[in-house]
Amino acid sequence: MSFANSLISWYELNKRDLPWRQTKDPYFIWLSEIIMQQTRVAQGTPYYERFIELFSTVDILADAPEQTVMKAWQGLGYYSRARNLHFTAKQIKNEHQNLFPDSYEKLLKLKGVGTYTAAAIASIAFKEPVAVVDGNVYRVLARYFGIYDAQDSTIGKKIFAKLAQEVMSIPFPDIYNQAIMEFGALQCKPGLPDCGSCILNENCIAFLTNSVSLLPVKTKKTKVRNRFFYYFVIEYGNGFYMKKRTAKDVWVNLYDFPLIEKSEAELNPERLILSSGFIKLSDTYTIENISKEYKHVLSHQHIYARFIEINVQKPIDFENTEYQLIDIDYLKKMPVSKLIENYLEMKIIKYI
Repeated sequence: MSFANSLISWYELNKRDLPWRQTKDPYFIWLSEIIMQQTRVAQGTPYYERFIELFSTVDILADAPEQTVMKAWQGLGYYSRARNLHFTAKQIKNEHQNLFPDSYEKLLKLKGVGTYTAAAIASIAFKEPVAVVDGNVYRVLARYFGIYDAQDSTIGKKIFAKLAQEVMSIPFPDIYNQAIMEFGALQCKPGLPDCGSCILNENCIAFLTNSVSLLPVKTKKTKVRNRFFYYFVIEYGNGFYMKKRTAKDVWVNLYDFPLIEKSEAELNPERLILSSGFIKLSDTYTIENISKEYKHVLSHQHIYARFIEINVQKPIDFENTEYQLIDIDYLKKMPVSKLIENYLEMKIIKYI
């Protein structure tokens, strides 16, 4: 049995029952692919179900306020995906009359749609024989065919793309692409998978040469940056001062407390307040609490955050900023980062 047919046979017996596998609608397939990028299935599935409930068609998504889309996305991370999702929905509505482009090349012209996503939509929705190549596919191909070229090198990318196209099932590109991705996710896992039970082990070069743990090869190592965030949670009346993040940094277009970033840990809140530069606190303010340290892990950075809770008796003067007093009931409807959400889940309890 061929490589492709073996994967398809395995898939029919072992595939997970996932909601986006019940449709050929390119809109729903697109949603699932964007949501599942760099996201575990268990985490992403409730978001997918929420999105199809809130935005059942591409024009409904296009017409939704950005804040509503970002709030629905809250907690998934990589928020540029949500902004691109919203932009692309408008693009499809305005330029394609709510109809998804029906080919790989046309799909690539959509914002936020790269080669992998375009191939997935084109093959699954329109049965175009174009192979997907993602982390799971790299791993399966590298091990089975014994490829030691780095998957993130220029030559490696070309080799894998060419091989992926050559070995795919032309009659059933929709099933094959899902099969090889599922095989990589469930059977040919990172590290040391259960190769003894693998249907491909008789011809898998990595298994036969005892090199499973060595493949695939990567050349680039992610450099992790440590950042120290100190938030001023300034409470006045029944609200807090916040603003939308607009700088080209993490969490663009999400709402944030006044913030000072330091290059190292700082445990003196008075010193931070005096050095803030953008806050003129009233004469009558009190520091109610300094939170525990929250560690928030992103792909290229680790953020260590503390929340300095301040109570004031009169409105605050923020010089040349866009901070505004946000009522607690309205705050619950606003999109915030997972870091802020985790803090607010404890803080807002007393208001519920």
